[in-house]
Amino acid sequence: MAHVEIVQTSACSACKAKSMCMSAESRQKQMDAVMAEPLQPGDEVEVMVRERLAWKAILLAYILPFVAMLMVIVVLDFTTGWSEAVVGTLSLCAVAIYYIGLSFFKHRLQTQFTFTARKI
Repeated sequence: MAHVEIVQTSACSACKAKSMCMSAESRQKQMDAVMAEPLQPGDEVEVMVRERLAWKAILLAYILPFVAMLMVIVVLDFTTGWSEAVVGTLSLCAVAIYYIGLSFFKHRLQTQFTFTARKI
């Protein structure tokens, strides 16, 4: 297992005029990845994930919450006489509850989503 540091940069941070501009930003993230080959500290690596897991992440992070929100809107809009503001607020609360519920499975999901690092 390797501890990998990812430097996420915006397009502005690679600009030559970034010292004069306030919009340049970069963030550092750290993650653990399985080594595909022996690595040394300081090596530049490519971090990969299996395509099936990437689709699962998209489903869990974007598609299911969107479907939950739409279902709440449709059900409440057709079965109650509540205003659109109330229905919209409750649908956003449903999405928040979904993400809170998903966070309870964080450790289980972390064991399923494994990343692989290989030297560039």
